[in-house]
Formats: sequence, structure tokens, C-alpha cells
Amino acid sequence: MIAALIKSMRPKQWAKSVFIFTALVFDRKLLNQSALLHTLAGAILFSLIASAVYIFNDIADLEADQNHPNKKERPIASGKLPIPIAWAAGIGLILISLPLAYLLSLEFFGICALYLILNLFYSSWLKHVPLVDVFVLASFYVLRVTAGVTLIEVKRFSPWLYVVTSLFALFIGLGKRRAELVLQINKSNESRPVLEGYTIGLLDQLINIVSGTTIIAYSLYTFSAPNLPDNHSMMLTIPFVLYGIFRYLYLIQIGEGGAPEDIALSDRPLQGAILLWSFSILMIFYIY
Repeated sequence: MIAALIKSMRPKQWAKSVFIFTALVFDRKLLNQSALLHTLAGAILFSLIASAVYIFNDIADLEADQNHPNKKERPIASGKLPIPIAWAAGIGLILISLPLAYLLSLEFFGICALYLILNLFYSSWLKHVPLVDVFVLASFYVLRVTAGVTLIEVKRFSPWLYVVTSLFALFIGLGKRRAELVLQINKSNESRPVLEGYTIGLLDQLINIVSGTTIIAYSLYTFSAPNLPDNHSMMLTIPFVLYGIFRYLYLIQIGEGGAPEDIALSDRPLQGAILLWSFSILMIFYIY
């Protein structure tokens, strides 16, 4: 039962909390012990709140998951995790995480509460509205970046990063929808209501628009943000971003795309691009 509970908490999804570290890294406070510990604690609490949301979602989608060829194996749908225990675990995670979030920062508590409320609206309604669903998914990434800002005393964090994060989140959200639509087309027994509002052609057009805009926004950030080195060395990171976007486009076009956290944890070339980009950021901000 403990294993079933941990699986329901979706620990793979905790990888998304890396966005909380954006402010810490780009404000050049990674070596500040107090800021690092605050951000790390915030990332853990945010992940626990996200896990509570996943549990609540699985409870709400119980009947649909039981009739799904793959989701029926989830702990709650399969009966491995009894619903009363699932409710207790989800509520317990919230009751533990939100008070601790308040102790870290009032603003951080507000972001966590907003994330929780928005997720509940998304699960019950917004996820069924085409286009709106993708914007809401993107907002979850932006909220993570904002949460990281509230945990430290920001001096050099550029607003450009909010723009880049929003566009990048839209890009991967649309890519995820495209992969789901392809899967639904290939397997007629699977159905997701929101996908009825999309077509492959529409999603490809939207992905093209957002991917191009993301590249432009990131490129503008690398030489226009006030907190970057005067020698414009940040522009050297553009090729890694380009490759990462191209690689993701390649994967969704050949039918291997899907949840971004699954791709990031499984695709070696994409992992290599992310590592090289991260290493170059650290070199430029902290060593060079």
C-alpha cells in the first residue's frame, strides 16, 4: 500500500519543480546557502502539493481510469490504494505543506494556494476547454518560477524569463496534446474529450508559432536583459536551446513524444542538450 501511495504521488512529476530554481540560478544566488536552502525547501513543498493534486485527480477520474486500457493500472483505479486512504493522504499532504509554505514566505504560500485552486478548477472544468487547457498548463510552470522568486531576495532576475517560460511551457503543452491526439487516432478505443477540439493541422500550426516565438524571445533575452555579462556570452547558449526545441519537435513528429517529464527522463540527446545548456549557464554566471 505504501508503494501504491508513492506511485499515486507521481514522483516523476517532481522534476517540474526544477523551475523553482530559476530565480536562484539566474539571480546568481546558487552559492548563497540561505537562498539555496529556502529554494530547496520550497521545491519539496511544491512537489508535495502537486502530489496531493494528482491523488485528487485520480479519485475524481476513478471511473474513467477504470475503463482506460493503461490508466486502469493506476493504484486508485486498480484498487491497490483504497479511496479513504487516498483522501487521507491527499488532505494530509495539503495540511502539512501549506503551513510550512507559510513559514517560508507569505508570498510563497499565496503562490502554492493559487496553484492548488487553479489545479482544482483545471481538473473539474478547464481541462475540457480547448486552448484554455494548454494556457492553464503553461501557467503551472510560470507559477513555479514565480514561487522561486518569492523565496529569495531578488536583485538581478530579468522579467524576460517569465516570457520565455510562458512560451516554452505552451510549446511543450501543445506538443503533449499533439502526441495524445495521435495516440487517440491510432487507438480508437481511447478518448479524451478536449482532444475533440483539436486537429493535427491546428496543433502543428500552433507549435510552429510558439516554437519560433520561444527561440526569438530567448535570443532577445540573451543580449537585452540587464543582469547578463556585458560581453554577450549568454548568446553562446542559444544553440543548445535550438537543439532542444528541434529534438522535441522531432520526437513528436515521429510519434515518440508525450509527457515532457517522460521525454526529459528518457531521451539521451535531449538530456545532453539540457546538461550542456545548464553547464554553460553555470560557467557564464559563476565562473567565467
